[in-house]
Order: sequence, then structure tokens, then C-alpha cells
Amino acid sequence: MAPKHVALSLFWRTFFLIALLLASGVIAWTQTFRALEFEPRATQAAQQIASLVKIARAALLASDGINRVALVKGISSQESLKLKPREPSDKWEPYEGDRISRLIAEQLRAQLGADTLVASSVNGTSGLWIGFSIEKDPYWLQADLVREGPMSWNTITLWVSIAFLATVLGSAAIARLINQPLKELSFAASRIREGEFDSRLDENTLTSEIRQVNMGFNRMARELAKVEQDRAVMLAGISHDLRTPLARLRLEAEMSVHDEEAKQNMAMDIDQLDAIIDKFMDYARPGESKLSPVHLSSVVDREMAAFRDTRQIRITSRVAIDTKVMADDTELGRVLQNLFENARRYGRSTDTGVARVLVSYARTGPWVILTVRDFGQGADPRKLAQLTTPFFRGDAARTAATGAGLGLAIVDKAVQRMGGTFELINAPDGGLMAHIRMKKAP
Repeated sequence: MAPKHVALSLFWRTFFLIALLLASGVIAWTQTFRALEFEPRATQAAQQIASLVKIARAALLASDGINRVALVKGISSQESLKLKPREPSDKWEPYEGDRISRLIAEQLRAQLGADTLVASSVNGTSGLWIGFSIEKDPYWLQADLVREGPMSWNTITLWVSIAFLATVLGSAAIARLINQPLKELSFAASRIREGEFDSRLDENTLTSEIRQVNMGFNRMARELAKVEQDRAVMLAGISHDLRTPLARLRLEAEMSVHDEEAKQNMAMDIDQLDAIIDKFMDYARPGESKLSPVHLSSVVDREMAAFRDTRQIRITSRVAIDTKVMADDTELGRVLQNLFENARRYGRSTDTGVARVLVSYARTGPWVILTVRDFGQGADPRKLAQLTTPFFRGDAARTAATGAGLGLAIVDKAVQRMGGTFELINAPDGGLMAHIRMKKAP
């Protein structure tokens, strides 16, 4: 089996591509800002803190013992700086935790000496602590945390989150604007497929490429409407022109031919030609059907009544009388007529020579599935999908039969016009089964 691929609509494909592009831009902008802003300002903050330590060290060196104590108390009274002696029992945590903090610590040691201590907390008090010595007297200097960096990570996270949210919303808006004309084109194309050739698109849109596509689509729709109109007129003319000489041939055969067997053969040939014309006309019928609630059992019984010759076909119906579907009464009758005729020709039993046909139904949610089954030899499984192709014959037995080869093609097209689906399968115990799925009437 071929691997299944995940199918995305054009909107989601455009959305993900634009979102990926904008998100990559946000990440690149953040990294650039960090390289150009964070690291230089971190170096600048380390230099400022090192200058404070040098000033404090110079002041302590210039003071005697008594003045040094007073100086320590005076500095500690400031809000942004605290200076205190370092005790051997002090407990401290290393400052290095991320790239920025490691950079600050490296800069401080480069300017103050390799033996400089840089801590993130001392005795449970958080902050940027610098440990240095003066004449064998160790000290701690606590600097203001604002000096160490330009912006807190909470602020950065907030702004990045806002940027990503704006990226998602902007991507959705842009994708919607890009795909709206394509969505309208897809809707118009589906209407054309259903036979509504009057579908038109806006030819005054601002986007030049979309305007050209819409103009081309409208031209195509007008040409298809003209072709459909010409086809209907041509087929009507052909039908009239062919049936007139056929009627004359039948009359002349009845009056001029005295051999009864030859007369019957000529009448059969004329009937066959007339039936072939009907098949062509049915297949070429325009693709519009007016749907209304139809009693399924009534249509089945009506079409069964046309096949009275029990020597050729015997039809049994198991359709409940209260079953109603959304269909065109004439179209549905034509579908059943072709299926019964197909069973009469190709579904005969090899033992009795009689085609037995069973008509049943099933309800599945909003659908009704009508099944028409014969008990013949079935069809070649490799050719089941081609049986609804016009003029295709499945095997030698079918080739030997008369007809235009349009019966099942007419069924498939008529069911599609009524908004349903048609499927052919071989029954497990022999015979061909035709499943017609139609919408259940309210």
C-alpha cells in the first residue's frame, strides 16, 4: 500500500509557512539583540562594579584601623552598596549561572585579580557580592543588582511572548486574505461541476494575478454554457432526425415484407436502434436534478412492473413502504430500470436461465443505501471500476450482448446528479451487487 500523506488545506499551509518565517525572524531578532545589546552592557556593568570595588579598596588602604571601621559603616549605610568584613564561616553561592553572569564574573576577575570571589548570595542574602582582600583583611562588597544587566529575563519573556502572539494572529490574517480569492474560485468551480454555468467571479479585484484568473474562469464558464446549450440542441436534433426514418422503416417493414420472421427481425433491429438512441439521450441529459422527498418502495414497485416476463427475470423487493429519500422521481426510476435491465441481460443463472434480483435497503445515519443484487456470475474484480465507463464491456458475455454499453454509466451519472454515490461489488456467494447511497428525506 502507498503511504498515506497528511493533507493540509492551502490556508493552513500558508499559515504555517508565514508563521514559521515570522517566528524565525523573532528568534533571530532576539539573538541579535542579545549579541549587540546584552553582552556590551554586561561588560559595561562589570566595569562599573569593578570601579566601585577599586574605589572602596583605595579608600580602605588610605585609612587607618579606626577610620577603616567608620568607612565600612559609612559605605554600608548606602542603599546601593554594602561593605562588610568577610568571615571564614560565611556561606556563599557562585554567581556563574548563565552566559551573561559568566561574562560579568570573568570581567570582574580580569580587572580585580584572579583571586576575586563573585557570589550570587552570602549567608542567604541575594545580590552580586564581590570578595577581595586588603592587607590580608578580606571583605565583601554587595553591588546593586540593577547595575549588572540592561533588562530582566521576565521582561524579555513578556515581549517575546507578545511578539509570538502577534506573529500567530498576523499569519492567520495574512493567510486568510491570500486564500479568500482561491476559496471563492474553488466554490465557483464546484458549482460549475454541478452544472451551474452562470457562476461568475469578481473581475475588479485589486490583485492583478487574481483578476486575470477570475477573467479566465468567467470566459471558461461562458464557453461551457454555450457548449452545453449547443450539445442539447444538437442531441435533440439528432434524436428527431433519427427517429423519423426509423418510424418510416417500421411502417414499410410492416407493409412490404411478407416473411414474418424477416419482419420480426427488422422490427427487433429498429427497436434496438431506438433503444440505443434513448440511452444516448439519457447519458447526455443536463446535469441538473430537482430533488424532493420520494417514496422509495413506490418507485421500485413501479419499475418492477415493467419486467413481467418471469421467464427472463424475477425481482423481489424488501424495501419498507415508509422509506423516503431525496431524489428526482424520474431519474431514480431510470436508475432502477437500467439496473434491472443490466441484471436481465448479464445476471441470469446458468442453471435456470432466469435472472433473480433482490432489492433491499439499509439506513445509516442521514443516508439510505439501496442495494440491487443479481445471482449471476458477477464481474471480473479487476474490471469492476471500469463498468461505469461509457461503452466499456467487462467480458466476453457482455460483449456478446446487444446495447450501447451505457446502462451503468447512466446509473452512475444520474446518482451523482441526485447527490448520491454508486458502487458495484461482487457478492461473496456470487452475483453482482449495486449500492446506491442517497440522502434520507426528512
